[in-house]
Amino acid sequence: MTAPAEQHVRHRRKVSKRRAVIAGASALGITGAAIVTTTMLSSAGAASTWPTAKGSQAVSSTIKVSGTYDGGYKKFYGSGALGGDSQDEGQDPVFQLADGAVLKNVIIGTPAADGVHCMGSCTLQNVWWLDVGEDAATFKGKSTSSVYTVYGGGAKNGSDKVLQFNGAGKLVVSKFQVADSGKLVRTCGNCSTQYKRTVIINDVDVTAPMNSIAGINANYGDTASLRKVRIHGDSAKKIKTCVRFKGNNTGAEPTQIGVGPDGTSCRFTASDITYQ
Repeated sequence: MTAPAEQHVRHRRKVSKRRAVIAGASALGITGAAIVTTTMLSSAGAASTWPTAKGSQAVSSTIKVSGTYDGGYKKFYGSGALGGDSQDEGQDPVFQLADGAVLKNVIIGTPAADGVHCMGSCTLQNVWWLDVGEDAATFKGKSTSSVYTVYGGGAKNGSDKVLQFNGAGKLVVSKFQVADSGKLVRTCGNCSTQYKRTVIINDVDVTAPMNSIAGINANYGDTASLRKVRIHGDSAKKIKTCVRFKGNNTGAEPTQIGVGPDGTSCRFTASDITYQ
């Protein structure tokens, strides 16, 4: 079950790669699986060029990944049972990652179904969503020690959530870019099993229109730390930075209880957010 759309935003469909280095990770406590090195890492940047697909592949049943899957910048898109691009709950993903798996250098096209599911700790490295379906990626691990790493890549055209955090543990998002979507990260507001969840967003670019950057459940002890977030095309500052909710495990609509830094749940200062 994913969090409901507290405020849906509908967008036009539309459709970036720069080399990046790992910076600021230690300051945020990002270690181990959360730090990824490669000869080609994509940096966030609203003006950066998205990768050009090197071929394409229709996917009619979920590709299950254990170990490392390198897509070589091929574009994968749903067909048959995975051919939907709606916001319907319960769709199957294009990729399903086992605990500890790595998915890299992949472009997910249209239709995108329910994108990527991580069943435990995982790394998504240079994964690009051209047109987000239900969600771009959903993190579902049940262990409090699970670490989900999103490094490089980007997503566009997500009418609601981009990264949906349903499971337990920590989600680290770095060098990522998102545009024309609802929320970059949302911890599940009404899952039947709830956890204390940790979100770290570092060195990312957010391009309007967007609803919010992070949405978390303060009553379950969720935290969201934002560092080096660059917001583009939002001179009126309408994009919400960090939204606090009172979540539940009954399936009811969660209640919004606050917006912005509070030093407890939403951890950042004004200097961590810049408008460009």
